Amino acid sequence: MDFMNTFRLALRALARNKMRSALTMLGIIIGVGAVIAVVSIGQGANYKVQQGIAAMGTNAVFIAAGSNRAGGVRQGYGGVKTLTVDDMNAILQQIPLIKQAAPSLSNKQQVVYGNQNWNTSVTGTSPNYFDIRSWPVQSGSVFSDDEVGLAANVCVIGTTVANILFVNEDPIGKTFRIGNLPFRVDGVLASKGQSSVGQDQDDVIFAPYTTVQRKIQGITWLQSINASAVSQQASLAAVAPITSLLRERHRLRTGTDDDFLIRTQADIEDLADQTASTMTYLLGGIASVSLLVGGIGIMNIMLVSVTERTREIGVRMAVGATERDVQSQFLVEAVTLSLMGGAIGIVLGLIGSALISNLLSWPTLISGKAIIAAAFFSAAVGIFFGYYPAQKAAQLDPIEALRYE
Repeated sequence: MDFMNTFRLALRALARNKMRSALTMLGIIIGVGAVIAVVSIGQGANYKVQQGIAAMGTNAVFIAAGSNRAGGVRQGYGGVKTLTVDDMNAILQQIPLIKQAAPSLSNKQQVVYGNQNWNTSVTGTSPNYFDIRSWPVQSGSVFSDDEVGLAANVCVIGTTVANILFVNEDPIGKTFRIGNLPFRVDGVLASKGQSSVGQDQDDVIFAPYTTVQRKIQGITWLQSINASAVSQQASLAAVAPITSLLRERHRLRTGTDDDFLIRTQADIEDLADQTASTMTYLLGGIASVSLLVGGIGIMNIMLVSVTERTREIGVRMAVGATERDVQSQFLVEAVTLSLMGGAIGIVLGLIGSALISNLLSWPTLISGKAIIAAAFFSAAVGIFFGYYPAQKAAQLDPIEALRYE
């Protein structure tokens, strides 16, 4: 018997019990739809994280004050005060792989303008920080190197701070207070939105690092250095020479821990990829349980079908059908159920992904590989769980089958 005849017979047999066939496909539909939706959510989350990492700037190298051990007690990162502007200048002079660097130190401050007040992050840095972070101004301008040298009370603000403090006003040129100090607004930064961890990147104020050091925090050291390498490969290659240079400058003996931390954009991207992939596989694995349940449902229904159609099988064998013909018919029925359920599940998964994206404003990315894998596993489920019932039908004794009532 050729395949098309077998397929037509399978469709005719399934059509006899439409409700039962539909309920049998339900497990496959739910499983495939859930896998498609979950994978698209995971891919969307990964894309959002990568966008957040890209917002850090091109070829970024992040150097932070590290930890040390005193009296058996190990402090956390940022616990030492050895990272300085001189370290940053030495990196720029001696590490040709690094093209730009900007100091950074920040803390939370209460800011006041008129009858409005807000608690936000005040970060001290230099003008090239905004080039490193690829962060343009929306209006006005950033403070100058001369203002950094003078430790001037000037700043640029994020759009969140601008909207909260300066309601229906142009903030450029306005003066407000950070703590007890008056600051003039030189510029408003373009909006960056939320970071990959949900932090509002626009809820920030930037001022000259000298001003923040001397007038706000009263320190001489840096919390971190934001650097930019000449290329992404160079950012990775720069880690070793920067480490060697800082250890030498900080007079660290062999065998002692670094008192600084270096991270590159590539490191962060790899970590984000691993995290997103792990979560996607985990959620996809949980959703795949529905496929297993659907496969068991197919096996159950096919076994029932074999029992109900025992006499039919006997008649077919009596008029010349071979064991292979009978086996093929039942196997094709199982695979057809599974593939139809898989096709409907793929459509519902795509619709579900679109609804999640529109209703929850969460980015989703449809993976072609996920769709192909879902179709493949749908067929595999049909073959795997349909084989035993098909084999059982093929091994029936024709004479006993004809006697079956």
